[in-house]
Amino acid sequence: MLAERLAAQMLAGEPARDPVGVAQRLLAVQAQDARGARLAVRTRTLGSGTTAADVDRALTDERSLVVSWLNRGTLHLVRREDWPWLHALTTPPLRTGNLRRLAQEGVPPDDAERGVAAVERALADDGPLTREQLRERVAAAGVRTQGQALVHVLMAATLRGRIVRGPLAGTRHAFVLARDWLGQDATRPPARDAALAELARRYLAGHGPAGEHDLARWAGLPLRDARAGLRAIAPQLAQRGDGLLDLAARPAAADAPLPPPRLLGPFDPLLLGWRSRDDVLGPRGTGIVTTNGIFRPFLLVRGRAAGIWRLERGAVALAPFEPLPSRDAAALRRDAADVLRFLDA
Repeated sequence: MLAERLAAQMLAGEPARDPVGVAQRLLAVQAQDARGARLAVRTRTLGSGTTAADVDRALTDERSLVVSWLNRGTLHLVRREDWPWLHALTTPPLRTGNLRRLAQEGVPPDDAERGVAAVERALADDGPLTREQLRERVAAAGVRTQGQALVHVLMAATLRGRIVRGPLAGTRHAFVLARDWLGQDATRPPARDAALAELARRYLAGHGPAGEHDLARWAGLPLRDARAGLRAIAPQLAQRGDGLLDLAARPAAADAPLPPPRLLGPFDPLLLGWRSRDDVLGPRGTGIVTTNGIFRPFLLVRGRAAGIWRLERGAVALAPFEPLPSRDAAALRRDAADVLRFLDA
């Protein structure tokens, strides 16, 4: 199963050609850590010459990728054409929590409405605008912006489908109106049944083999929705002996070679796609996933976590859990050099 999932994740086998190809396969790449999302692209495009600047170009110039609050209420990197239906499916369950957090931050419903309206007016008149620029406009409307209040006002506008994170302004994402940045069609919700079927198919393409509970957790949807999506594509599925599902058209990958040793970034999709991470982390999980929910960059050796790493004064510092064979250690050093190439280009 591990080898098959590594292949589905594009960590083994044929890599993607570019950042859009990664989003096509994985559907949504967690992106609250901007560098982590870019490093997820790096490990899945090795050999293509892709750099972090290519991700930025796709976000800013080509508009082929977009970042928005989606699955599980977390920022995700997705293809432009996938945002409308994924947004329509995964954001409704988030709205109650958003209203609760606004109230906790001292923003009652009427103020939240004024804040969202102020964001829309500002972006219509002067967008794209960064969070700090929008802070001034929201505060001028008499809405609290201290603490996390502004973040949740922006999230409210996002959950309503009004705004997304668009181009980069220096190192910061600027917000834009969804209809202006993605086109008027992006604001028209698709048929729900078709969207659930597409969700199930695309999830398995990047995460199979998996089960219905894995899909529900990854998407942040009720189990009944995961089951409905899987039923809709039942003729395309293969039922495995272990009870998991996969796309019937996928070539068998159980005997595929594991990826060479490499460095995976923070919040890598390999740790976020299923209910359990035990097959990758094993007993070392507490050294990589912290008690406050941070997913640290880690070393992947023979398909399993073998240590952590960090950027330190322009260099990569490796910290394996135990001494590694010289061949594996050398491969990790080569991959560390590629991390710097990718980020510095």
